[in-house]
Parts: sequence; structure tokens; C-alpha cells
Amino acid sequence: MSRSDTFAAALGLEPVIDLPDAQLDYRACWIDRDTADAWLQELTDATPWSQPEIRIYGRQVAVPRLLAWYGEPEADYRYSGLRHEPLAWTPLLRQIRQRLENDTGYRFNGVLLNLYRDGRDAMGWHSDDEAELGVDPIVASLSLGAERRFDLHRKGSSRIGHSLVLAHGSLLVMGGATQHHWQHQIARTSKVLRPRLNLTFRLIRPRTTS
Repeated sequence: MSRSDTFAAALGLEPVIDLPDAQLDYRACWIDRDTADAWLQELTDATPWSQPEIRIYGRQVAVPRLLAWYGEPEADYRYSGLRHEPLAWTPLLRQIRQRLENDTGYRFNGVLLNLYRDGRDAMGWHSDDEAELGVDPIVASLSLGAERRFDLHRKGSSRIGHSLVLAHGSLLVMGGATQHHWQHQIARTSKVLRPRLNLTFRLIRPRTTS
């Protein structure tokens, strides 16, 4: 633990994530455990999950997790060669979005749900830097369920620059120039047997036509 993290812990504050060219705000207990348990159960059961395929090195491969995209009608989202038309907000997702917007001061019009069924499901190295997210995108990530390690490395480097264990009910907000300079991943692990649900809220901006 760094000196700044030790100082924060002594004051009962969240650890400081101090990375160059990055803006990261981590709140380990954004919601209480009972609320996190209830949200996890309802969202896992009620979401119409899909497992699309992407093309990697000339082969069609199913993404190693289940996902769903919700949002406003204009929040059409493309990434990894996939086009996602938004499902209509559910009452619970609207409630979570409102609470998140009130707490952070940011506006969101879409949310990507990723269900990692166990440690074999993962997310490879990437940045959330699609054009429709704007110049300095804000991505607010709510974690529910099993704890998973979140790694970051600077673009152009293979060395992990920082790792963070995302707790049940935690919130990680990435902003500023983070997506320009850093990539992140959720690596596979044999140690995790329970599911994790991740909700990443975003603001999709209308695409301009030339």
C-alpha cells in the first residue's frame, strides 16, 4: 500500500489512484450490501442476455461473457465490430442511472451490462475510446457480485501499471484523458467461481454525417 493509500485508510477515505494522464475515482462501498444483492439478483434474472460473436484473426469467436445494451433510442453503440441497438430502460436501470447522475453530476444515456459467469469469462485489453463517446469520455462502472481484479496498463507498454480489486457494490468512474493513454482488462482466473455483473454507464453522442 502506498503512503497516500495508507493516509486515506487512516482517515476512512477511499484509496487514491494516482496514475499519470488518468482520472480515476473508486468508491468501494457506493451502495450497501443488501441493495447490491437485490440489484444483482433482479438484473441477472430479468436481463435478456446475448453472447455475440466477433472476428479475431479471421475466425468468428463468441465473446467470453454475456451482455446487454440499454439506453435512450438515440444511443446506438458500436464497438469491436458489433452494432448494439438499445433496449428500453427498465425501472431498476432508470433508478440506478438517476442515483448515479445525482451522485456524480454526469449525464448518461446508455448502459452496457456484462455478466461474467465465473472466472473463465473475461474482458481483454481495450480502451473505451469509440468516436460516439466523445473526446474525453466518462465511463461509470458499477460492480455487483464476485470480486474481480481490474488491471490497467499504459498504451504501448505490456507492464501492468495498476491493479484494483472491484468489490461488490463498488463504483469506478473513469474520466479525463484516461482512455487516450490507458487500456484496461478483466483477466481470466481459476480462483473465481461465482458470477460478477458489471454495469458501465456512458453518454453516447450523435454521429455526425459528412
